[in-house]
Amino acid sequence: MIEIRWHGRGGQGVWSGSAVLAFAAIKAGKYAQSFPQFGPERLGGPVTAFNRIDDVPIVERGPIYEPDVVIVIDPSLVKPKYSSSLLEGLKPGGKFLVNSDRDPSSIRSELNIPDAFEIWSVDATTIALEEIGRASPNTTMLGLLLAATNILPLNYLEEGIKWRWSGDVAQKNINAMRRAMREARSNLRGS
Repeated sequence: MIEIRWHGRGGQGVWSGSAVLAFAAIKAGKYAQSFPQFGPERLGGPVTAFNRIDDVPIVERGPIYEPDVVIVIDPSLVKPKYSSSLLEGLKPGGKFLVNSDRDPSSIRSELNIPDAFEIWSVDATTIALEEIGRASPNTTMLGLLLAATNILPLNYLEEGIKWRWSGDVAQKNINAMRRAMREARSNLRGS
């Protein structure tokens, strides 16, 4: 089973990205869960979402405390004061995926991230603005997830995007996801 924790703010598509991923996994013949965690906050408030994906039925229903992957949609969270909460529970060998225009090695250095974790980055906000026309980087981060994990074939994620959005909006999101896959940068365990 792969477990994923998403971090962002209301309006960035954290829960939508998680839902699209779960839908795509189910279409690919896997079992999947998607669930959010947020308080009464509105637009701009903290949002966390979670995914579980497996080849067998998932009986676990509780929170995810030890994710295999952490996805940070909001670049303002990629700061030393948030790093311990973002990395909390990430399994050794886990992947830390961030929306940032910075190189993963500089993120590793600034946040003092141990070599036990892979760091991946892409400038998801810029890609979303240029491809979609708004700063909603959730599907862009799905492209980074695909580059880092190859969790599902691309066509299933495209189908998930078309399930959530239609027409031109869906195509723009697909373009953003594909571009993020091409522009993904990594720092594999301190290399």
